[in-house]
Amino acid sequence: MPSPSVGIIATGSALPPKKITNFDLEQMVDTSDQWIKTRTGIEERRILEKGKTTSDLAVEAARKALENSQTKAEEIELIIVASFTPDKVLPATACYVQHKLGARKAAAFDLLAGCSGFVYALAVGRRFMESGTYRKILVIGVDILSRYVDWQDRSTCVLFGDGAGAAVLGRVKEGYGFLADYLGTDGSKAEALMIPAGGTFAPTSEDTVRERLHFIKMNGHEVFKFAVRVIEEATIEGLTRCQLKIEDLDFLLLHQANKRIIESARKRMSLKEEQVPIHLDRYGNMSAASIPVLLDECVRENRFKKGNLLAFVAFGAGLTWGSIVMRWA
Repeated sequence: MPSPSVGIIATGSALPPKKITNFDLEQMVDTSDQWIKTRTGIEERRILEKGKTTSDLAVEAARKALENSQTKAEEIELIIVASFTPDKVLPATACYVQHKLGARKAAAFDLLAGCSGFVYALAVGRRFMESGTYRKILVIGVDILSRYVDWQDRSTCVLFGDGAGAAVLGRVKEGYGFLADYLGTDGSKAEALMIPAGGTFAPTSEDTVRERLHFIKMNGHEVFKFAVRVIEEATIEGLTRCQLKIEDLDFLLLHQANKRIIESARKRMSLKEEQVPIHLDRYGNMSAASIPVLLDECVRENRFKKGNLLAFVAFGAGLTWGSIVMRWA
């Protein structure tokens, strides 16, 4: 029996109401609005209020996706939460999401691939569905980076924001939905983007806290070079796997890390501005939430038409990267 066609049948997103602008950051660290905009394209970012958790924002996005797909929580059979900012080290944040949603029949687990997390999670969910194991899967990309940003480090604190995006995966008509995926990793560059302490390598101690090792550390130059190269590679490889070319693409949804990276990749692939939407200016880098939040915005704005060819391409800590190619249903 051939594998069923699987795709995204609905989306949802959630963003904290609190904003921190570049002008706010000028009061906190040695930076300026002009410096941040010129180098990143970011103007403001959202910050989750105290007392709220990763699972809270994930559930808000998930409920919208379920409502938009007319799916009851009890119908979901698997929940995959892509995140590196969990509620707790143990158990998985997906367990809290499952309970808060009332998805009592669903298995649930977290997936950690940094900013590539949502693309990785879609690829995993697709396989579960094509094998016939599940018929309805909820995939969530969520990160609360404000809790892991060193607000004294001007090289990183200007980049990140909080958010959550969700997608309900279901069966679609033949010829639509997911056509191909491509995932990659280069662990030799793992230290280019990391949180040094808190794991078995450097367990939490007075020294690790004092040395501020529980915050995001990044080699921006290394990550920039990697991203510019890998975006084009991942896009072409994903398309090649379904015997298509860049010229066939209608939309390319990229991880929202840096406007210069996005524009460089777009120009190298000769794509128009309207084919590569951007929300980085308003939200910053939301890690695993960047692509699903962008996807939900495009859906709500009715940008996609049935049959449009879409590619999602992400890159992140690991270093990891991946692409998904799909025909919009």
